[in-house]
Amino acid sequence: MSAEDQARFIKQSLGPAFAAANITTKIIVYDHNADRPDYPLTILNDPAAAKYVDGSAFHLYAGTINALTPVHDAYPNKNLYFTEQWVGAPGNLAGDLAWHVRTLIIGATRNWSRNVLEWNLAADPNNDPHTVGGCDQCLGTITINGNMVTRNPAYYILAHAAKFVRPGSVRIDSNSPSSLPNVAFKTPDGKKVLIVQNDSGGQKEFNIQFNGKTVATFLDKGTVGTYIW
Repeated sequence: MSAEDQARFIKQSLGPAFAAANITTKIIVYDHNADRPDYPLTILNDPAAAKYVDGSAFHLYAGTINALTPVHDAYPNKNLYFTEQWVGAPGNLAGDLAWHVRTLIIGATRNWSRNVLEWNLAADPNNDPHTVGGCDQCLGTITINGNMVTRNPAYYILAHAAKFVRPGSVRIDSNSPSSLPNVAFKTPDGKKVLIVQNDSGGQKEFNIQFNGKTVATFLDKGTVGTYIW
């Protein structure tokens, strides 16, 4: 549907129906690629529709991840979500890890997304199940083959954040030196989590500074480090 149709559907049908039934499920608009930030903005520009809307969702099969920030800047009271990106079978850990961490784990959250979802949690060796005509090359986070479990690239991509940036964490500011994209969070128990990728062609030495204290560390090329204190 067009953005105008979606706005009309929300304000005339879906939103009032949810309100009448006391349904608190969030209504998240758009849920498509970042090349059309004008789509969710069109809906949010309609006050009658926007009052029912929690936020907007994005994928990145087109566009660039920094397109999310203007949507946040226009409506900072509305949430942003990153809801889908595939890892193509059979997977390439080095390449997939670098792109997905740099662009999504770091890029999406630095552009105000509250989450990052990869394509699929689990699939069998044939990348099933999926709907008829659906993606038959989308690699699950894990592959389940009877009693055997294989951890695929998305498992390691997500683990750098998901094991440490637990629900209730908030992003905090960090600078972004050349070739060291990063993002930092404060967890509900007060810990700091810093996810850093070495995006250069060689080993990279750098310092982590916080509250007047400095730690020297390094990352080999293409690798990712998660630091907790």
